[in-house]
This record gives sequence, structure tokens and C-alpha cells, in this order.
Amino acid sequence: MIAALSGTLTEKLPHRLTLSVQGVGYEVIVPLSTFYQLPDTGSSLTLQIHTHVREDAIQLFGFVTRSEKDCFLLLLGVNGVGPKVALGLLSGLSVADLAGAIHRGDQARLSGVPGIGPKTAARLVLELKEKVLAFIDENGHDETATGDEQVQRDVVSALTNLGYQRQSAREAVRRIWRESPANVQAFTVEGLLRESLKVLSK
Repeated sequence: MIAALSGTLTEKLPHRLTLSVQGVGYEVIVPLSTFYQLPDTGSSLTLQIHTHVREDAIQLFGFVTRSEKDCFLLLLGVNGVGPKVALGLLSGLSVADLAGAIHRGDQARLSGVPGIGPKTAARLVLELKEKVLAFIDENGHDETATGDEQVQRDVVSALTNLGYQRQSAREAVRRIWRESPANVQAFTVEGLLRESLKVLSK
């Protein structure tokens, strides 16, 4: 069973990448939360891996952080939730936001993730309401947000997963949002993350 892989990132696309390990290229399926944090191709990369064995295939699911992997495994334990649904949840919400929505019973927000219907949302709340507390950070980062605020919060979440202090990450994101031109609203999560990393590395 493969639990982790370290190698060279040779290809990255939303939802999947190729990691070259000692001459062998492994295709790894990833959520968008991991994709946003990937380095440039040609860079070294270590991923936490879940090996999913089916009758007709063996699939590798990869995550930059341990919390993403642990949350993914927790979701798989819910009746009717498979890898595709779990991946969709982690692509639509950060770990902290997903945990917060489940804990407070916000089925509307869960149902807002593509592929998640009311029945699945209700089941997530019923089975995981208390189990997700470990994924809610010390600042109670579980309130709702939309549009530009959600982009900023997704970037802050990505930065903290990379090891930066949450307060420093928030200040960097707010600084870019405040000082950048009017078209800052056009920033994607990946673009804002890149600019935030530049600020934090100075």
C-alpha cells in the first residue's frame, strides 16, 4: 500500500498530476485544494497518498497536507460517499470550511458543491458532525463567505497549509487586495496565492 510519494512533478492539471519517482511516472488524482499549492513542473514534491483499490483499477489520490488526506479518508467512511464525491468536496471547500459547514449543519452550503445533493449533505452532517471538530482551526474558521471573500479565504487556507502563520497569511492577502490595481477582483485563487507567496518571502 502506497502511503506517500516523493519525486519530481512532471505534469500538473486540475484534478491530476504525474509524479516521477526513480524513473516511474505515477498518475495521482488530486483535489483543487492540492492543485493550488503545487510548485512548478520540474520541482521536487512529496504527496500524502491514499491507495484506492477497485476490482478493475488501482487509483492513487494525493494531498499536499496530512489534514487533506485525513479529511478525505473521513469522508470515505460516510455511507454513499466515494472518492469522486470526497474529491469534489475538497475541491469546492477548504478543509476548515468543509468541517465548519458540517459541524454547524449547513446543508445548503454543502449542497452548493457540484455533485452534492441534499441527501448526501444531510448524511454528512448526521455522521460527521462531531468528528470534524479536529479540522476546525483555533480561530473558528468556519463562517460562510462568497465571491471575492471566498477567494481570499481559500488563499489564506492554502498558505497556512504551507506552514505560514494564519495572521501573516491574512495580512499578505489583504495587502495585495488593498494595493493591487482595480482588476484584483479578477484574481484566481492560484494567482492570488502566487502573489501572496512573493510578499511572504520578502
